[in-house]
Formats: sequence, structure tokens, C-alpha cells
Amino acid sequence: MNVLLVLLAFWVPGLVFGAAIRLRGWTLAATAPLLTFGVVALGVPVLGGLGIRWTMLSVALWTLVLAVAGFGLAFGVQRLRARRHPDWTVDELPKLPLRDHVVMAVGVAAGMAVGAVTFLRGSNGINTVQQGWDAPFHGNLIRWIAEHGDARPSTVGTIANLPNQTNYFYPDTYHALLSLVFGKGGLAMMPTLNLAALAVIFTVPVGVAALCRVWGMPALGAAAAAAVTTWFSAFPYDSLWRGPLWPYVAGVALIPAMLVLARYLLKPDGIAGPVAIGVGVAGLCGLHTSVVFVLVGYFLLILLAVLFRYEKIEWRRSAPSLIATVGLAIVLGVPLVLPSLYNASGVTSAHWAPEATLAGGLGETLTFSPMSEFPQWWVGVPAFIGIVLMVRHRRMMWMVGAYIVFGGLFMVTVALESGIVQTVTSVFYNDHWRIAALVPLAGAVAFGEFAHTAVAWMVRKMQPRVKLKPVALTGIAVLLLAVVLGGLSGGGYIGRNAVRLATTYKDGPTVSKGEEAAYAWLGQHTVPGEHVMNNKADGSAWMYALSGVMPVEWNYYGADANTKAAYLSAWVDKVDKYPQVRKDLTDLKVRYVIQGKGLAADNAIESVGVARITEGPMFRVVFRNSDATIYEIAGQSGVTGSAAAPGASTPHGE
Repeated sequence: MNVLLVLLAFWVPGLVFGAAIRLRGWTLAATAPLLTFGVVALGVPVLGGLGIRWTMLSVALWTLVLAVAGFGLAFGVQRLRARRHPDWTVDELPKLPLRDHVVMAVGVAAGMAVGAVTFLRGSNGINTVQQGWDAPFHGNLIRWIAEHGDARPSTVGTIANLPNQTNYFYPDTYHALLSLVFGKGGLAMMPTLNLAALAVIFTVPVGVAALCRVWGMPALGAAAAAAVTTWFSAFPYDSLWRGPLWPYVAGVALIPAMLVLARYLLKPDGIAGPVAIGVGVAGLCGLHTSVVFVLVGYFLLILLAVLFRYEKIEWRRSAPSLIATVGLAIVLGVPLVLPSLYNASGVTSAHWAPEATLAGGLGETLTFSPMSEFPQWWVGVPAFIGIVLMVRHRRMMWMVGAYIVFGGLFMVTVALESGIVQTVTSVFYNDHWRIAALVPLAGAVAFGEFAHTAVAWMVRKMQPRVKLKPVALTGIAVLLLAVVLGGLSGGGYIGRNAVRLATTYKDGPTVSKGEEAAYAWLGQHTVPGEHVMNNKADGSAWMYALSGVMPVEWNYYGADANTKAAYLSAWVDKVDKYPQVRKDLTDLKVRYVIQGKGLAADNAIESVGVARITEGPMFRVVFRNSDATIYEIAGQSGVTGSAAAPGASTPHGE
């Protein structure tokens, strides 16, 4: 039931809006999640600006408003086109027989099955806490939006230890959507986060199948491409265990859907292309700004393919659609991107040391195995052969270009350290792991080209020798290919990828079951507005996301200097000596201190004032297990009856 709720949240708004603007079939199915995030991204500033609380009902009504507007616009443009250009006909895709739709559906189902088994095995179940550095921030943000009813980034600075910073920005469209389902039907935080990650994985096979379909690949190739989308380690799995980069993964997962819509730029059909692309751009901006740069790269490559006549276009018919698309993308996307300039320097100044040689990076790129110690031969080699076949067949040459561009960018980023490389990759935090995630899409499409070409070759070779119908021979060839590659890869690298995922999906060290029990105890013994003093280096930043208890230190970086939170982190154990400690504890409504056993990272800087606390007259143990200890601070029992606290990072002494 919970997984159905999350899947409905991902697909239903987009299905409603997409159907209203006349998207149909595989295109509608693939682009629905993208359009959902677009609807959410546009709704966040509008509903927040109007003072409308962010709830499932308000977002549903907002979706209906956009759908009605889209339907009216689509109807009006269609009538206008029929009157002005009665000779124009829509260049529709050739209709597929039912058999081909079934073949594609089987490929999508196979990709989803491998993805689901891999993720559920690797995550050790949907209730497991992700131990990565970024994870508690995402959980805290979801709960904050759900409880406060406002998803505008300028209102969420508190969870970043910046409650008074109204220009704070972090793209929170992903969190805004999940806040609508969090708490519904008993959906707790970790099932919300983990099922959402699974839903994102599900979007990839559907998107790739539709991508191959609209750009002319045979149904068998589209099915094969969809089936192997969840075999690659670099995407989606590496960015789910490392980080985790949940919004970024969602953005990259929806690039195939945007490329499906890009077909409308060459073969326009009313407003479907411009409006869907404009809303989709808004969605990607709201998920992760860097994904927009990836999209621009793809669109430029498609333009080059058109200019070199690899793709056909009728400029006279496409010009209005192209102009409308650019205009809508700017109007809907730019307002969502501009606030990101607040933290632009923090993004572009990030640095990651090289992790391979140029030769090593080249080998990882050629085998579609970025950041892997051992190549994924049984998907990488067929995919590389598929790249060669795509060039030979002149199919989707822009995708070949994308492989060269993003693969080359990964190769130099993982191996070289220079000013030019850092400048080019700055929008990706100069992080080769993020760039690695862009390589597998070309690999999946190329595998589809390899698969349908190999099957056709095998059928031709078998026909003179085996007296069976071509359909039966095709089935035998497909089964043979699936058994050989599926068997040699261990069922689509399920075991290998599950092991990688399990790196940060386990019981500790950041948050253990014992620490979760401590947070639950605090949830039962604290009141709204109360804070709990915590060590910024252990997993206690999770207490708000998991149990609704507000920490003094909201993240592993810690609050800025000269704030109450920073002062308490350094001196809370001296409450009996320093009057300012008592004052700050009272201002923040703090009765309890929690000490956790594990740390978020080996080099994490602890809150020394919390770490020094031991049981004594000023600190009475009220909860203890093997992984966590909770102390009640003497003399603080009455603070929860005082006025509302001004915020954990209010300047100290003011």
C-alpha cells in the first residue's frame, strides 16, 4: 500500500497534466513523473506566495488548474492551426502492433524487477536508515515542509542551522513532493525516502523505452535498452549509496523523459512539445540545477545532429514550436534557477581529488563502468559494440555524441587536476561520481542497438537450418541472448550492485537501532518547540526526521560561530560554571542532551561540550542503551513553559 501511494504521487499529477496537453501512449507514461515534478516546482512559489498551505489537497487543485489551462491552450492552438494551415498534418509515429507493445512492456518490467531486487537487497529493507552524510538533511527537509506547510526554500533555513537567513536556497521540489505523502497511511520517514528512491529507479526503464521508441529504434531494441537500465553501477546505484544524492538521481533519471519530448521540436504537434518541455525544465530546475546543464548539452547535440542532417526537420513548421519552447523554458525555469546563485560559490569551489589515471578513466568509460574496480563486461562490451552499430546505422548520432562528451568529461575529471577541468565541472561540484552517473544512459540505448542487431543476425543464420517461423526464431534468439548475458552478469549484476548499495544502508555507524530507540524516547518526552542538545558529529541530526524532535545542531557541519548552538556545542558541559550556557539553554528550551555512539565520518568534528558530559549532579541519566545516552540537565525542567524559542542559530548573547 505504501509503495502504491508513492508511485501514485510520482505519476498521477503528471498523467493528468500530460493528458490535458495531448500527450499519449509511451510518451505520456514516461514523462508523467517529469511533469509531476514540474507541476510541484511551479506550485511551490505560487502557493507559498499566496499564503496557501502546502497540502495534498492544495497541490491537487493546483494540478487541476494547470491541467485545465493546458487543455484550453491545446484546444485553442489546434483550432487555430487547423484554420491557418489546413494542409498541415501531424507527423505521428508509426503505430506499433500489440505484440511490439508487449515486448517493450516486458523489457520495462525486467528492468524494474532487477532494479527493485537490487535496491531492496542492498538497502536491507525500506526501514533501514541511510548512513550517508547528506541523508539527514533530506529527511529533515521533508518533515519540515510537511509540518510547516510551506515549501519555499527561503523558509527552510532552520534545518541548515540558518533560521534567520531569508535568502537561503536549496532546490527542494523532490522534498516538497515527498512531504505530501509522508505520514499518510502510516508512511514513516525511512519508508518514504527509500520507496521514493525505488520509484525513481522505476522511472528509468520506462523513460528509456519511450526514448528509443520515439527516436526510431525497433521495439526489441527498446525493450533490451529498458531491461539493462538497472544493470549499471554508476547509475542509479552509486549516487544512492554515496551522498546520498536523491534529488540529483531523480533529475538524471528523468533526462530520458526530456529527450522523449525533444522529439516534438523536430516533429511538432501543437503545444505538447513547448508546454511539456517548459514544465519539464521547471521540474529539473527544482530537482537539481546542475541537471539543466546536462539537458542543454543534449539539446545542443540534437541541434548538431540536425545541422549535419542526421536528423530531419522542417524548419518552417518547427520554428514556432522552437521559439515557444525556448520562451517557456526561460520563463518557467529561470525564476527557479536564479535563487541558486546564493550558494553558487559553495558549489563551484568544491574539490575532489583524482581517483584514476587517464588510462584507467578511459577503460572505465569504454566499458561503461565508471568508478568500478572491475569492469561490467557483460553489459559494457555489448554496449560499446552498440555504439559502433549506432554510428554504422546512423541512428541517434546525438546519443553517440553524448557518450563521447560525458564519457570524455568523466575521463579527464577522474584523472586530471587542473583549472580548466575544475571550471568545466564546477556545476557538478567538480565531482567525478556525479559525472559518472551521466554515462550509463548512452550505454543502455547502445545495448538496445546491439541486442536487436544481434537477434536479427542470429535469425538470419538460423532460418536456412531451422524450420520455424521468424517470430519463433526471434524468441529463441532473444532467450539465448538473455540467458547468456543475464547468466554471466549474475542476473544483471544484482549481487554486485546490492553490495555497493549496502555500503551505507546498514545498522550504524552513524545511526544504529539503539540510537533510533533513543530518538523515539525523546519524541515521547519532549513538546513542540523544545530542542535537544546534541553532538553535531554523531547521527543525532536524524532525530527530527525520524522522531520529530528538534536538535540544537541540525547538521554535521555545525552552526556558524557566534551563535547559541555553536556556543553550547563547545561549553554545554559547563552549565554550572558559565551563566551564558544556562541562558542559551533556556532560550532554546533545552532540557535534554543526547550522546550517540557512532560518528557520521571518521574525520567529523565533534561538539566537544557534548562529548565531555558524564553523569553527575548537573546531568542525570534518564535513558541509556548500548548506543546512546540521554541526560536531563538539572534546573531546566521548567523551560518548556517559556515563550517560543527564537531558533537554534540566533546570534549568541543577543
